[in-house]
Amino acid sequence: MAASEPVTLAQIAKRAGVHISTVSRALALNSTGVGLDTATRIRAIAEEMGYHPDPAASALRTRRSGALGIIVPRITDYVLARIYESADDAAHARGYTTLVANSNDDPGLRMERLEKMLARRVEGFLIGDARLDGDDLVQALKRRGIPYVLVNRRLRGHPSVTTDDVRGGRLAGEHLIGLGHRNVGVIAGPEYASTCVERTHGFVERFLSAGISVPDSCVQPSAPDGEGGHAGADALLTRHPEITALFAINDFAAIGAVGAAREHGRIVGRDIAVIGYNDIPLMSWLPVPMSSIASPMDEMGRRGSEALHDILTGVDREPELLEPTLQARDSTLRVEL
Repeated sequence: MAASEPVTLAQIAKRAGVHISTVSRALALNSTGVGLDTATRIRAIAEEMGYHPDPAASALRTRRSGALGIIVPRITDYVLARIYESADDAAHARGYTTLVANSNDDPGLRMERLEKMLARRVEGFLIGDARLDGDDLVQALKRRGIPYVLVNRRLRGHPSVTTDDVRGGRLAGEHLIGLGHRNVGVIAGPEYASTCVERTHGFVERFLSAGISVPDSCVQPSAPDGEGGHAGADALLTRHPEITALFAINDFAAIGAVGAAREHGRIVGRDIAVIGYNDIPLMSWLPVPMSSIASPMDEMGRRGSEALHDILTGVDREPELLEPTLQARDSTLRVEL
């Protein structure tokens, strides 16, 4: 047989002495209706003959592609990359492949990417860029009966696996209160992201429960990156030079805040405290190791993928919140008030 000629199911069936439909079932992603010994023998013959399945043909025949879609704001973000990698590993362990797309948090672009994935018969989705300001994509998935699970960000009433971000914000607030801070600022991120809104809410709520007000002017919306953290901290320290501590809704924003604090003549870890969120490895390697709220990124991706698999097989899943933890380091512990 010429190397350029693909091995067919009919050729395998003839070699195995079975009907072609038996071969098809034995080689399916989730084979059913074929005995274990028969399926094992057919697969061995197929491997020996050099058979490679045609995913497109299989999708047309079975109406299943074995593919899952993952949509994130940007795969270059460390947190989202970790979530994706663990979700991908868990999907492959169950026989799925994954397709990933960046949305750049652009509502129009994310719908375009969704439709292109659906054209490839993607069976279900992990959505990492859910929006609080009206999410047409998630509503479209729900309306069309396409299985999905939200990760990273959440929306009430939708299946999700996320960090308990309200709890994480409270942990940051409790840490700073315990260190004696009363004048604090929040680099709050964009208002369409549940991560930012809930982390900010938990932080401010914890201060209020201690009888300490955090004025609206001390909560600065920002882009969710280093540039946004720098601009947010600059605005806060310009308005309120009395601030002794900053809470940033992610670690990159916290790193940006360090640069702004330096420009205002402040030294992080000496006369101003900065705490971030997610606890990426970089935080412990900085010249002044940075405090952060650790988010279980790998677990989020893995359990999100498992939840989507359950939904695809007809099992309902309730929203799941994973526990954050405080990692306290020099950026807050060494400040002298």
